[in-house]
Amino acid sequence: MLVRGWRRNWQQRSKLERIDLYSRLTLSVMPWLFTLSWQLAPFKSDIRHAPLPIALGLALLLVSLAQCLLSNRNIQLSFAHYLGTAVFPRRRQLPPLVLLLVNLGLLATMAGVDGIADSGLLIMTMNAPVAHAITQVLVIPVRTFLIQSLALAALCVGVLAAVGVRGGTLAGVVPTMLFGCVLTLIAVRPSAWSLSVMWQAEEARDLQARLAVAEERLRFGRDLHDVLGRNLAVIALKSELAVELAQRGRPEAVDQMVEVQRIARTSQQEVRDVVRGYREADLSTELAGARGVLSAAGIECDVTGDSGGELPAPIQSALGWVVREAATNVLRHGDPRRCTIRLRSLPDSVVLRVENDGAAPAPGPDGGFGVGEGSGVGDGSGSGGSGLAGLRERLRVLDGSLAAGPTGNGLFRLTATIPLGPTVPPARLDRPPAAREAPVLQEERR
Repeated sequence: MLVRGWRRNWQQRSKLERIDLYSRLTLSVMPWLFTLSWQLAPFKSDIRHAPLPIALGLALLLVSLAQCLLSNRNIQLSFAHYLGTAVFPRRRQLPPLVLLLVNLGLLATMAGVDGIADSGLLIMTMNAPVAHAITQVLVIPVRTFLIQSLALAALCVGVLAAVGVRGGTLAGVVPTMLFGCVLTLIAVRPSAWSLSVMWQAEEARDLQARLAVAEERLRFGRDLHDVLGRNLAVIALKSELAVELAQRGRPEAVDQMVEVQRIARTSQQEVRDVVRGYREADLSTELAGARGVLSAAGIECDVTGDSGGELPAPIQSALGWVVREAATNVLRHGDPRRCTIRLRSLPDSVVLRVENDGAAPAPGPDGGFGVGEGSGVGDGSGSGGSGLAGLRERLRVLDGSLAAGPTGNGLFRLTATIPLGPTVPPARLDRPPAAREAPVLQEERR
């Protein structure tokens, strides 16, 4: 049953990895787009067409491209630092910072030689911190980043004022540079936060699935211990007693060995019952187990309606098998996202309905799932009952019926109906068909 859950978890993880890749690629491309637009635009009309201003503009463009290269080089490690899977080395923060200072120095030199118009200066100032800020905003807290942005804006104002920039142009340096920093902050930080939340949710689903597997192993171990522990202890004691009686020549030794043989055969059948799942099915336990297993597989499961606690024991047992088999097939067939289990007690009958979405487009030979295919209940070979065929056999004993099939829009519905009338003893329901076909073994178990 959990194989389907592992498959869904793998598919979800694959989708998450693609989202992660798209986000990283977007942040890698972003500084190049800003540089090629904001750094190249001033060459048309804002940079004075003279050798020195053109040379300074080209040098500034090359420095900006180098900043983009460093940003791409550091983006993976800065993401890992933000997600908590690695530590961003402080030494890797130094080269981008040096290039940022060189960028500001070239801007100040261009402004000092009157080689660029005011509008072009503001555009280049806005682009200056973007490449460095893309990785920096993932490495340091937001408050620290904002303080550093203000300090950088103040430094830029001081440098430009020192080379003679005055008036509205100097006043516009602060908002334009802060705009570049804040734009980077609101573009990068929420994307990283979203990825962090998605990865944490994925880790929680993986942990939940592992816990479900561990719980199932513990349950199976407890069942085997309960079945074999007492019987093996009795076999050991009776064997010792038989040895003592045989050594004394007492005829009771034969009776003790016959009893050992009977207990051994009973234990063998009980182990088969545990391994093949043929044990008494409790309706409330199966409802809770179905919800837990489906939720662990990433399927939203709602259990509504009556609890079924007031129903006769044979009906509860039969409906418990229906819930178990239905949950198994929801996991094994189609691609469900949601499953609803509803139990209703009417005046003359009880109705259990299981409905899920994501049904396979081509229904199986017996209503769409379970018949002739492997499941958590049987193997479909006809030994011991399996799938919907086994469920119909169980319900037929109680004059009940089972209907299963697609209802359109990718929905699949299974409905089990049992009349509230005279019922057979629970012993007829709780044994698998294979056990009912073995009268000698049944007689020994009595």
